[in-house]
Amino acid sequence: MFIATLVIGIILGALLLFSAYGKLTRNAEQVKTITDVGFPPNYIWALALCEIAGALGVLIGLYWYPIGVAAAIGVILYFVFAVAAHLRVREYAVQAAAMMLALGLIYLVLRLLAV
Repeated sequence: MFIATLVIGIILGALLLFSAYGKLTRNAEQVKTITDVGFPPNYIWALALCEIAGALGVLIGLYWYPIGVAAAIGVILYFVFAVAAHLRVREYAVQAAAMMLALGLIYLVLRLLAV
């Protein structure tokens, strides 16, 4: 069970860091999407910081169980609100955020099972 947790944790952590990198480098597509849902562009760095913290928590949580659970819950909440923000403005292209949400849920379940 831990092998599956390890694989999902590494994938989730890498995707979170990749997403944070896009925000910090002001990737035009990400900035447009974020501003379209009504998030202030001056605070995009805060979203990147949340993703970096989530990635570090998920990766550290592979070795220290409570951090992994807390990080997974944080990642899940982050992407629940991301999906909600998209749906609030009737933008239905939520595949990326929904995939990250699903990975967060899978990681949480696996982390809870692989104690």
